[in-house]
Amino acid sequence: MAEPEPKTVQDLTAVVQTLLQQMQDKFQTMSDQIIGRNILFFKIVSLNSTELDDMSCRIDDLEKNIADLMTQAGVEELEGENKTPATNKS
Repeated sequence: MAEPEPKTVQDLTAVVQTLLQQMQDKFQTMSDQIIGRNILFFKIVSLNSTELDDMSCRIDDLEKNIADLMTQAGVEELEGENKTPATNKS
């Protein structure tokens, strides 16, 4: 149902103020939704970054432990993936 047309300046002012308030409310709602989505996105990215850093540290530790075990077992790393027993040099 259409509202009656404003007849006076005061009526026109009230209609314009109502429209502006409605637009402001819609804009605020959309802004809040966008900000909420961005915060959620950054929390997810932040968690993933933390998890990746943790995984990187674990992999570094694993590589160091493997190298230590290879040294203890007398295995030397050659070019590529070939491993041979260390030879005693006399």
